[in-house]
Amino acid sequence: MAAMAVREVPARSLVGGSRVGYGEDAHRLAAGRALWLGGHSIPEAPRGAAAHSDGDALLHALSDAVLSAFALGDIGVHFPPGQPETADMDSRLILKRCLELVAERAPGARLVNAAAVVTLDAPKLGPHRDAIVASCAEFLGLAPGRFGLTFKTSEGLAPDHVQARATVLFE
Repeated sequence: MAAMAVREVPARSLVGGSRVGYGEDAHRLAAGRALWLGGHSIPEAPRGAAAHSDGDALLHALSDAVLSAFALGDIGVHFPPGQPETADMDSRLILKRCLELVAERAPGARLVNAAAVVTLDAPKLGPHRDAIVASCAEFLGLAPGRFGLTFKTSEGLAPDHVQARATVLFE
């Protein structure tokens, strides 16, 4: 069998064109921890994310999506787990720094849309949708109508965790 020719793809500038990023995060739920999603506290949650930082799975997924759009690694590269300076770190600071890294690396890149899915069996997140959308949109510099948020349950398959997946679009 003949070898297939590999087509060389010219390197593209980090500026110009559209870029899509994807990120996801999951944490085990533990008693005695607060549950944070999108920078918003879920006070009725009986358990929160067991994590080195504040465990905001939604902001972690968004941060990884921002980084991945420009091949900048993941939050573990920039905020190594287990380091004293990142213990209980506010995930809003993580997202802010990821956006700064993109601005430094790709001046002129503009985030135009983001979408996320959060999977959590309990408590129901519907009553928090507007607050979570508003806070995420603000952190990302988007109008609320440019941040889509979907809630799912695991249908009892994984009741002891919270998971988030996110995509972002830059122009």
